[in-house]
Amino acid sequence: MLEVADEIDAGLGSLRTEGRQRIRVVASQTIAEQLMPHWMLSLRAADMRRGGTVPEVILTATNSEHAIAAVRDGIADLGFIENPCPPTGLGSVVVARDELVVVVPPGHKWARRSRVVSARELAQTPLVTREPNSGIRDSLTAALRDTLGEDMQQAPPVLELSSAAAVRAAVLAGAGPAAMSRLAIADDLAFGRLLAVDIPALNLRRQLRAIWVGGRTPPAGAIRDLLSHITSRST
Repeated sequence: MLEVADEIDAGLGSLRTEGRQRIRVVASQTIAEQLMPHWMLSLRAADMRRGGTVPEVILTATNSEHAIAAVRDGIADLGFIENPCPPTGLGSVVVARDELVVVVPPGHKWARRSRVVSARELAQTPLVTREPNSGIRDSLTAALRDTLGEDMQQAPPVLELSSAAAVRAAVLAGAGPAAMSRLAIADDLAFGRLLAVDIPALNLRRQLRAIWVGGRTPPAGAIRDLLSHITSRST
């Protein structure tokens, strides 16, 4: 009987694996653009070395709020988000770490002055931002509240834009400062196209998470294999 049970378990495991060879993934824009391509290329290389089959990943880029909704509604099998807190009712795991950077172009007044910018001054300054409920915008608000208190009032944005590329272009054009992912603007900082503004009192480090429907353990098969590969690279 034990041998029969083992065979049944093995058969079910095989069915689960075969049924998950196509993974519908929804990811926030920063993760979709800056991390997913590297993760998928390294997964492909690892599977080719082992002689395995690379799962087909159908990737949709959106903001974190929409990614959470897609996973909850069954539109996506797996999501990747930038929210400051894990969503309730979903399984999640930290897959990477990032930092927000307040940036300005070289000619901005914050780039020329010697006095540091305070968290309160940042909160009172109209910024170029992403749309409401995006992970970056929510992360900045959470960091400001941690420093200034829950009753902190933020100035309305000078511009609300729907992509990191649009925010970057607006900052370069002189529209105002912005908080952006260090992953997205590493080259701009390295070549001096954008300058980082130090906000000493503000903790802008953040965790990036994978989310799925279910408990603490991700679904068996290709989803779990993909997450195991990603988390092994981030440790």
